[in-house]
Amino acid sequence: MTYPAARRNRNHSLNHFFNALQAQPAKRAQKTKGANAAVNIAETDDNFRVELAAPGWAKADFNIELDNDVLTIHAKKEEVEAKEGEKFLRREFVAKELKRTFNLPDTIDVTAIGAEYVNGILTLTLPKKEEAKPQAPRKVDIA
Repeated sequence: MTYPAARRNRNHSLNHFFNALQAQPAKRAQKTKGANAAVNIAETDDNFRVELAAPGWAKADFNIELDNDVLTIHAKKEEVEAKEGEKFLRREFVAKELKRTFNLPDTIDVTAIGAEYVNGILTLTLPKKEEAKPQAPRKVDIA
């Protein structure tokens, strides 16, 4: 079957585009297993807040565990399988895994740790124990 010249040129351009993509080296960070996600840690008078950047993940991908004051955040994604009759011309969606571990101080109330995942940011709230919170100044009487 012969295609009109305009359609042949368009197909040639599309093939050229995909060939150029294949020639570019894949970014290392996208293919790294066990990569560490970027983290922000903030402190207030009442708690610590840990923010972990994890765009593209789902809430169900995360597993958060606490074992002997060691907090572990682990997430894993499986590789996307090709559908029947389909082949990948370029594949950057690979199986990914991330893991971060934090040693928690004794001042954290481990029974009240909370987590939420919104807009690609996993936020953990680590409340401080009452005795670890700043106390208001008080006057001490001299006997």
